Amino acid sequence: MYPQSAQSALMRFARAETGFTVIDVYPGDGHWTGLFSDVVGPDGRVCSFVPAEVAHLDNDPVGRSRALAKKPGRENVLAVSADLMALPRSAPTADVVWLHLFYHDLHTALLQARGATPADFNRGVHGWLRRGGFYVIVDHAAAAGTGTRSAGSLHRIDPAVVREEVEAAGFVLDAESSLLANHGDPHPSKVFHPSIKGRTDRFAYRFVKP
Repeated sequence: MYPQSAQSALMRFARAETGFTVIDVYPGDGHWTGLFSDVVGPDGRVCSFVPAEVAHLDNDPVGRSRALAKKPGRENVLAVSADLMALPRSAPTADVVWLHLFYHDLHTALLQARGATPADFNRGVHGWLRRGGFYVIVDHAAAAGTGTRSAGSLHRIDPAVVREEVEAAGFVLDAESSLLANHGDPHPSKVFHPSIKGRTDRFAYRFVKP
């Protein structure tokens, strides 16, 4: 995980506040869900959303999400698992939707197995968010101009494609951060390769719903 200073900076970048509702899409080990839970406090809510398309994975994402929600002090965490496009029926209207190292997966056969597409998902996020809400995406960068070709093989995506797709759904780019940039990253490498694992070139975008 990131150094404490980087984590704090990313939380500020996400613009979550006390009393907010945050949707953490595909929360992994729940690290970010826990951080958002602390920020929004007892009057807020964090929806830890595991798409059903990935619920079967060996790391048991649904079990982890439910276990976190049962921990003392995490009463504001709601564990949800449903088809990717079923989230609006499973969670309250949100102030922040957070995707950490997940957006590229929208371009893989696994996430599209039940008919979802990146365009569908982005329009769905637009519907889930309140007006003025934030859609925050952090992901592994692919080389400029490569589009989505390495989404499945290298787990990377061209940042320009992400911006184009999200803006097409009606969002406006509010801010971007180079906090996680690594210009020494050989972009043709898979993100799990020992030479670059944990140090990939990453981008962060914050979009707003007008």
